[in-house]
Amino acid sequence: MGVRAVFLVGFMACGKTTVGQELARRLGWDFVDLDARIESRERQAIAEIFRDREERGFRLAEAAALRDLTESLEHDTVVALGGGTFAQPRNRELLQCWPSVFLDSPLDELWRRSQADATKRPLRKEDPTEFARLHEYRLPFYRQATVTVVTSGKDPVSLCAEIERTLHLGDTEVDGSSHIPPAHSGTGESQ
Repeated sequence: MGVRAVFLVGFMACGKTTVGQELARRLGWDFVDLDARIESRERQAIAEIFRDREERGFRLAEAAALRDLTESLEHDTVVALGGGTFAQPRNRELLQCWPSVFLDSPLDELWRRSQADATKRPLRKEDPTEFARLHEYRLPFYRQATVTVVTSGKDPVSLCAEIERTLHLGDTEVDGSSHIPPAHSGTGESQ
């Protein structure tokens, strides 16, 4: 049986890290936050990378960290991607053989959460119109994920149960291996 991985995608403050940690705990898998991995590799905070190298430099560091991660997975892993990771064509291409889950949250909820969150988010502007514009730009890319899970009104435990059910993470085949459906193109909506 090969190493399995699930990648969580979505806009800033949608809950990728919180849901990812809970899903990994429930499955007994490793958890990786890609932003934390980038900070460790680059020895700089995300905000400092944006300041020193601008967004283009950050995206290069992000793509390198993601490529290294996918090439070095040794254990079943849940990965929380940064908000812009899945909007990059090369990253989506790199992840096409792994299932991805779009955590879809209403824009007003994302705005509220990102204001309350102490995390420094370089692309979160104080202008709600710019925030909405960035969300609108990234939404078509998020919708290319294997499945979409709507987060509104759900706690992390119920979201994890929905992800497990949709991706059949608790199911076992006759040979004892877990079945995860391959990524596919299309709407990405869960059934």
